[in-house]
Amino acid sequence: MSKKTEYIPVNTLPEESSRGIMMLREAFNGSPNSEQVERSHRDGGYTFIIQEKGKTVIEIDFQIHHIQAPAIIFIHPHQVHRVIAFEDAMICTWIITEENLRPEYLDLLEGLAPVHVLPVIPETLAVLTETATLCMKLSEKKTEVLYHSIFKESVNTLVALILSQYLELSKPAEHHTRSEDITREFKTVLENRYKSTKNPSEYASLLNISPSYLNECVKATTGNSVSYHIQQRVVLEAKRLLYHSGKSVKQISGELGYDDYSYFTRLFTKVVGITPITFRDKNRE
Repeated sequence: MSKKTEYIPVNTLPEESSRGIMMLREAFNGSPNSEQVERSHRDGGYTFIIQEKGKTVIEIDFQIHHIQAPAIIFIHPHQVHRVIAFEDAMICTWIITEENLRPEYLDLLEGLAPVHVLPVIPETLAVLTETATLCMKLSEKKTEVLYHSIFKESVNTLVALILSQYLELSKPAEHHTRSEDITREFKTVLENRYKSTKNPSEYASLLNISPSYLNECVKATTGNSVSYHIQQRVVLEAKRLLYHSGKSVKQISGELGYDDYSYFTRLFTKVVGITPITFRDKNRE
C-alpha cells in the first residue's frame, strides 16, 4: 500500500504567478515526471485545460478521463485529480483563484461543476488557442502599469469562452426556469455548507424559500431530492478522504460534521453499499 498523508495535498500557485493566475502552454509526452501533478491533489483555484493536440489521461474523483484533442475541461477546486500520462500532447492550461474570477462567471462555474471532457470543433479550438496565445503574450508584459488587470481580464475572457461551450449543451441562460435557478443556487450553497449543514430546511432558509418548494425545484431539475444531494456530497468527500488521506474513519466523520461516528458509518454504508473501512481496503493498492 502506498503511503498516505494526513491531508489531501493542495497544489498552490507558484510565487512567480501573477497574484492568483498561473498559465502555461506546452508539449508533453509520456509520464508527467512531476510529483505535484502525478500524486492525487486539489488545485488552489479553478483549473482549465485546452487539449490542442494528442491526448491527456487524467483521473478525476475516481474516474479516468481521456482528453482527446480537440477538447476542453475545467476542474473545480474541490475535485481531487492526478495526471496519469500524455500522448504527443499540446495543451494550454491555467489556474485562476476565486477572487480573480468575475462573479458572474464564478456563479456559472459553481452551477456547472462537475463537468466531463467536452470535445470541440476545429473552428472553436482555433478561437480558443488564439485567445490563449494572446493571454500568454499579455502575461509576459509585466512592466505594464495595469499589468495584472490586463492579464486578469484576458484570462476571464478565456474562461467565458470555455463556459459558453458548456452552457451551449443546456438551455441558454435567459431561458432558465425558476426551478433551474434555485437548484443552481442550492448547489452553490451546498458546496460551501455541506460539512456543517445537513438539514434541507436549513438550506431552504438560506435561500429564503420553503423546504417543500426547494425540494420541488431540485427534484424537478435533477430527478432527486435535496436530502439525496446533501448525502451524495458528503459521501463524495468521505470517499476522497478515505482513499487519498491517512485519516481514520472517526476523524473523517468528525471533519464532515458527524459527532456520531456510528451514524456516519450507517449513512455511508446505506449510500455506497459497503462500509467506509471496506471501501478503503477495496480501493487501496
